[in-house]
Amino acid sequence: MPRRPVVLTFGLLTGMFAAGYGVMFTVLDDLRDAYGISEAALGLVVAMGFFTSFFAQLFIAPLADRGHARSLVFIGLVLNVVGLVTMAFGSDIWVLLAGRFVFGIGVGMAVPAVRRIVILAEPERLGHNLGRLVSADVAGFALGPALSAVLVGPFGIAAPFLVIAALSVACLPVILRVHVTETRDAPKTKLAVDLLRIRPVVAAVAMGSATFMMIGTFDALWVLVLDDLDAPSWMANIGVTIFATPFVLLASVGGRAAQRHGPFRIAAAGLLCGSLSMFLYGQMTTGTAMLVVGIFHATTDGLTVSAAGVAVGLSVPAERQAGAQGLLGASETLVGGMAALAAGSIYDGWGQTAAYTTAGLVMFGLTAFGWWWAGATRGLRGETVVAEPVPAA
Repeated sequence: MPRRPVVLTFGLLTGMFAAGYGVMFTVLDDLRDAYGISEAALGLVVAMGFFTSFFAQLFIAPLADRGHARSLVFIGLVLNVVGLVTMAFGSDIWVLLAGRFVFGIGVGMAVPAVRRIVILAEPERLGHNLGRLVSADVAGFALGPALSAVLVGPFGIAAPFLVIAALSVACLPVILRVHVTETRDAPKTKLAVDLLRIRPVVAAVAMGSATFMMIGTFDALWVLVLDDLDAPSWMANIGVTIFATPFVLLASVGGRAAQRHGPFRIAAAGLLCGSLSMFLYGQMTTGTAMLVVGIFHATTDGLTVSAAGVAVGLSVPAERQAGAQGLLGASETLVGGMAALAAGSIYDGWGQTAAYTTAGLVMFGLTAFGWWWAGATRGLRGETVVAEPVPAA
């Protein structure tokens, strides 16, 4: 299959993975109201997927570098469907946690393999194509709330989960037909933690973790805060779609800029804007004000969110791409899960300002560390993946 259709095919799959999460994200208040599940427990449901994805990306995803990239994508998609169906019929915390557990494992094993396939399909367009995956991811995430807004009222909470599961099943024949060049000379190491000896990889992990500190907090609180501010019900669902639009339009542009001008410069600028946005969310007293900040936030994030992945892609050789992207993703999801868990508890006990301000301060600290640790590699940029790892500086 030509290189461009490979990117488009796996971009579509990435969107399906994200759509299921988007549905869950926007029915949190429905689950709270329908089944009496507390905010802290719902934060645990959000966090569960992050933690299981962390495990899968760290321990399972490196198999994609050992000749199993397409198999991991296929199995991950199947597990994703099982998790969605389980969550569709979950009316208590334990069923929801089980569904989120399976969902997280599936996504965690598949996404690094997808990134590897896309990076190696067109190494000279690494930044652009990683940005396109981000666009697909966010577009899928935005599809979830739109489906929730249309389907939950007339058909119940299960309906959007089941629709996304059906669309995901439809992707299976497409994945089976795509030719993927698997690695013949597999790396000897089974895990990717040895890559932490490469200085720009550590710096990228720190900045990627700052991004997911923001994502975990945002995801755990957005719907609940708007509900508690008495915002109209459409704002939580359609508001996410509006929020996602700059990501969809700008992520590939930002990915190209990161590859051309340096991912650490692009990431640091975006994360500083993100830290400010998190602080501002804590001060807003109306849903409209939250949405205005969100549009500014989404615009800056859309231009910068793929930069950490670009930094990792430029820092490791072709045969380590899945393990490296899995290492980055594992760190991001671990921080995202901790952030979601903490945000729900802080919001429950101390309110909106404390929850968002805490997240903003942690983001700033991680960004500062990443910038400092990058050292002489802050100017990293390139036209393709390296033949050998960038040495520690």
